[in-house]
Amino acid sequence: MSTTMPTAADLSGEIKRVFALQQEHQWDVKASSAAERKAKLQKLKAAVEAHADDIVAAVQADTRKPEGEIRVTEVMNVVNNIQLNIDSVEEWMKPTMVTPTNNPNDKAMIVHEARGVCLVLGPWNFPLGLTFGPLAAAVAAGNCCILKLTDLCPSTASIAKTIVEEVFEENEAAVFEGDVSVAEALLDLPFSHIFFTGSTRVGKIVMAAAAKNLASVTLELGGKSPVIIDEGANVEAIGAALAGAKQFNGGQACICPDYVFVKESEKGRLVEAFKSNVQKNLYDENGAIRKEAIAQVVNEGNFKRVKGLFDDAVEKGATVAVGGTFEEDSLTVHPTMLTDVTPQMTILQEEIFAPLLPVMTYDSIDQAIGYIEARDKPLALYVFSPDEENVDKVLKRTSSGGVTVNGVFSHYLENRLPFGGVNASGIGSYHGYFGFKAFSHERAVYVHQ
Repeated sequence: MSTTMPTAADLSGEIKRVFALQQEHQWDVKASSAAERKAKLQKLKAAVEAHADDIVAAVQADTRKPEGEIRVTEVMNVVNNIQLNIDSVEEWMKPTMVTPTNNPNDKAMIVHEARGVCLVLGPWNFPLGLTFGPLAAAVAAGNCCILKLTDLCPSTASIAKTIVEEVFEENEAAVFEGDVSVAEALLDLPFSHIFFTGSTRVGKIVMAAAAKNLASVTLELGGKSPVIIDEGANVEAIGAALAGAKQFNGGQACICPDYVFVKESEKGRLVEAFKSNVQKNLYDENGAIRKEAIAQVVNEGNFKRVKGLFDDAVEKGATVAVGGTFEEDSLTVHPTMLTDVTPQMTILQEEIFAPLLPVMTYDSIDQAIGYIEARDKPLALYVFSPDEENVDKVLKRTSSGGVTVNGVFSHYLENRLPFGGVNASGIGSYHGYFGFKAFSHERAVYVHQ
């Protein structure tokens, strides 16, 4: 692969040519049967399985993730996602029959039809999984699709291009590699639907570009996902779960817990449980961190941003309860827990996207709820509580893309639930049937008898 990344100027003609091919071919793809869509998805699944080792090598080259994490998130989850579409697309494609109100002898139905030519813009934290997941949904729904992986993961973009070219003709699906100017050039085109995973800041740019062509959008963004630990919850188990969440992909997941509320009387136990889990999983007998066991921060710019959040918090009075070590030469941030944090600290104002976890204390659960209510709606919310009334109060008085009660990540991992944000944390949802819906238009059909 060339070390010089393609630009929009390099690819301008190719982008327009492929887009025109897909525009012309979209009607044939839209009319495809469930069996034809299944066959394409089977080929995609087989190609991902055949290139599993290549995928691992590419993602490791780009991110230094542990191999086990890559095989789960970028291979196994992708394969399982594709298989779910294969198993379900025939049922999903069936019209939903409606009995007409005024003339019951007539026929009425809702038909899920393809949106047309779609653009998928992927992120760097799960570069293949969060691009091929939407691709599978787009194919199941009968769309043509152009994919652009992030320029921060060039090796992964290259293997994605290889796989897509093995499976699809370019008039149905294609991958464009290149820098950010390539993504900008793609956003200028009149796609029917744009699916973007990334930051809220860039999501606003994507939505503004989509508005120029009145394209529909699915925006999978992020935000500051809170954790509420209620009185009586199992603090030791929660501390271990939060430590595991912050070690996963080096804390670089959009649903990663971003800050914690705990009762003052339970704070010490939480810190010790977090520390114990990190020590057991990441450090050797000499006290050195095993770098192969935790992903690096994706690049130098993000490393400095994260270090800046940490420094600002410490300067303003935060206590380093666990960790606090930054190794710039390897872009490694040791899992860190900060206590005595206050809302004035930048770490409580920006999404962290790293293995740092600030902890605040509260007197009543209403205080924690009020703090969450006053801020942007997060992508995820976690509440640990043995009290069903308090759980119900949190659900009724807050809003978030999804919620896991007494655990982490579970609402994301269940493919029969919609996954997506609300307002600042996203627009629309996907996973399973909801991915099929995201790439479909619900068309009303009324037939007079």
